[in-house]
Amino acid sequence: MSYIHFDKTELINLNYSLEKEIIRSNRSGSYTSTTIIGCNTRKYHGLLVAPQPQIDSQLHVLLSTVHETVIQRGASFHLGLTKYPGLYFPRGHKYLEDFSSEPIPQLLYRVGGVMLKKELILDSHADRVMVKYTLMDAHSPTTLQINPFLAFRGYHSLSKANTFVNKKYNPINQGVQFQLYDAYQPLSLQISKENEFVPVPDWHYNIEYLCEKERGYDYQEDLYVPGYFEFDIEKGESVIFSAGLEEADPSLLASAFDDEISRRIPRSNFENCLKNSAGQFIARRNGETRVVAGYPWFGWWGRDTFIALPGLTLAQGDSGAFLEVMDTMSKDLHGALFPNVGSGVETNMKSLDAPLWYFWAWQQYEKFTNDRKTITEKYLPKLQGIIDGFINGTDYNIKVQDNGLLFGGQEGVALTWMDAVTTNGPVTPRSGCPVEINALWYNALCYLFELTGEQKIDDLAQKVKAAFIENFWDEEKQYLADVIKNGAKDWSIRPNMVFATSLPYSPLEDEQKAEILETIKLNLLTPRGLRTLPPDDPSYKGYYQGNQYQRDNAYHQGTVWPWLLGHFVEGYLKIHGNAGKHMVENLIKGFDETMAQYGVGTIAEIYDGDPPHRPQGAISQAWSVGELLRIMHLVKNL
Repeated sequence: MSYIHFDKTELINLNYSLEKEIIRSNRSGSYTSTTIIGCNTRKYHGLLVAPQPQIDSQLHVLLSTVHETVIQRGASFHLGLTKYPGLYFPRGHKYLEDFSSEPIPQLLYRVGGVMLKKELILDSHADRVMVKYTLMDAHSPTTLQINPFLAFRGYHSLSKANTFVNKKYNPINQGVQFQLYDAYQPLSLQISKENEFVPVPDWHYNIEYLCEKERGYDYQEDLYVPGYFEFDIEKGESVIFSAGLEEADPSLLASAFDDEISRRIPRSNFENCLKNSAGQFIARRNGETRVVAGYPWFGWWGRDTFIALPGLTLAQGDSGAFLEVMDTMSKDLHGALFPNVGSGVETNMKSLDAPLWYFWAWQQYEKFTNDRKTITEKYLPKLQGIIDGFINGTDYNIKVQDNGLLFGGQEGVALTWMDAVTTNGPVTPRSGCPVEINALWYNALCYLFELTGEQKIDDLAQKVKAAFIENFWDEEKQYLADVIKNGAKDWSIRPNMVFATSLPYSPLEDEQKAEILETIKLNLLTPRGLRTLPPDDPSYKGYYQGNQYQRDNAYHQGTVWPWLLGHFVEGYLKIHGNAGKHMVENLIKGFDETMAQYGVGTIAEIYDGDPPHRPQGAISQAWSVGELLRIMHLVKNL
């Protein structure tokens, strides 16, 4: 039995199985995602979701799903599953016997005497998904039909039936090619054996996505089904269905499928699941290498990239990928700022901390590789430019105060990682001097002085250190203020102070760090990460649920974030050493059960603040996975 496995009793329970999702991406930025029973519950689900750069910088759902039909002795058994208003049709999940993820997603169907295995894999370097069907057992001649459901729309939108769709298709080698709209690349649908494509063009109306309905978004769409492929399949035979943006050689599909399997790290334990997941966030396309912040709806984000990257790459011994990403990101530096959201019309520079995390990422690189030469010879001007930009002042009222602390913020703009904004403005308006920003600021100054030896940088760092302790630390409370603005201090207990305990350079003494960590441990620590507020705070929200407005108001008001564990653990181990190892190992073991929840085989973006800490948000998040891998590395090398 594989490490991640679901049996028939679990699969036929829709309340259970529809909450389990799979995500697989490739190295060129495409992905496939659905539930473990193949019923799409999000507009972001699809068997082939790929970039269409000639249209925009977003991903597009090309092939939404396929429905298979097994035909024996004139009887048809439909294996698909789709939600329509008031019903599921067909109800193919009733034939499911087993789901496993080793080494790739596998579904086993039993229809009378027929045992059919379905396996799913993406081409690592091409925009192509391959589905392998193997007839494990059959007592009479068997025919298989495959109905493709086409979307051809951006993954944030929904498709509606229209008269503009191009219903024509081009015959290609053992398949057909569709281009529903002129702006899109053609989609090639092919079978690895001789087959017949039967054109029966039709729209399937009002397909429903339950997750979108729960989230308060439009949730119904129409998908175009152009017909079906039909072929006979014999006992023991495997046949591959391919959908790609380039025509394939059908005779090579079997070997291509096997080659892809050989590249996979077995998902045989928790750590291997994380390693597989880590690789899915690194996307290479058009000479750029970037980190996808999360699946299924995130693009690349500056802050998330620098925080996640060391765990995704360096902790796996892959310094090459680290340098590729940092080289790409370094080209995006504008003045002192990096793009926070880096794709499409949403591109913005509203991140005060991303440039400071850039320093931390390079510190991690040097720590893992002992290679300072690369930093000083190629990237030192970037580091100096960021510091100079902050000293001179830049956008969003970002400036250095007379006491050396870094200030930033303007009305209606959220510049820190707590950046949820509703129609009422930022939910956590942290304009002023946020604690983590100034911990990062001090760390960056110290590292730049270490690299250059410039006295003026050291003088500023010492000024910041004195001001940090004087302004943020309270001897009676024994923890740090979260934000200071015009002399007013916010004493909400938030996790942002944890970075003053974990960064390579901290303005605090060990005794102060220990008190801060104890406060966090007592108020914010959960088995899934750190809460963003303690439960006894009047603003605390224990559940992340409801429409977008309600969710945004809970996002940083109690919701648990796994990525924060990385810095809590690092700070904790710096203070407690081997004495803290047992607690950290228990935290890691606690995540083992999440591998069969929500995003199967990966770590979610967030979790509810209240027990049982249900997973929420994106089903797979780069900094959640990256920081857990970095924690594991910290423990191994304690």
